[in-house]
Amino acid sequence: MSKHILLLGAPGAGKGTQSKRLATEFDLEHVTTGDALRANKDMDISHMDTEFDTPRAYMEAGELVPDAVVNEIVKTALSDADGYVLDGYPRNLDQAEFLSEITDLDAAVFLDVSEEELVERLTGRRVCTECGTNYHVEFAPPEEEGVCDDCGGELVQRDDDTEETVRERLRVYSENTEPVVEHYRERGELVEIDGEGTPDEVFEEIGAVVDE
Repeated sequence: MSKHILLLGAPGAGKGTQSKRLATEFDLEHVTTGDALRANKDMDISHMDTEFDTPRAYMEAGELVPDAVVNEIVKTALSDADGYVLDGYPRNLDQAEFLSEITDLDAAVFLDVSEEELVERLTGRRVCTECGTNYHVEFAPPEEEGVCDDCGGELVQRDDDTEETVRERLRVYSENTEPVVEHYRERGELVEIDGEGTPDEVFEEIGAVVDE
């Protein structure tokens, strides 16, 4: 039987890394809000009481896609998947309640990482200005400081990776998404995993949950 896994955690907790690995290991579809939006950006939503008739129109106007539209896109993505690991949704309680109406979860896994560790992970990221390769000053440094191993381009810290911006991102996450974590905890569906171990250690714990 295919598994339905939800992965929760703050920015920098490792959801993307672990989701991709889970998808490969257990033959699951990796469903992210961003990918689902891009795959369905021309979906006809003219029947909905929304400003635009397609998600693409919101994206091109630089506006946030409304929850109702995101919900429909996620519903479509999950209905096309035999088994899945869901990453980046739900972001608020309304979305969590909608999710419970359209699918049954086998587990909601929360990667628990302290704020200071998250700040260290996120502010340490460096990106190549030429090819876009990601590095980390501590966890994945280049051979030569400030220089990309792949193309020799300059490595820079993105504006959204500064400490001030990172702490604001974490504040917004806490305000909007922590109630979602509490929602699954109260329902007895939440499995909490220490996300501060090595990627292999964290994956081993999540894999044990999926195998149950």
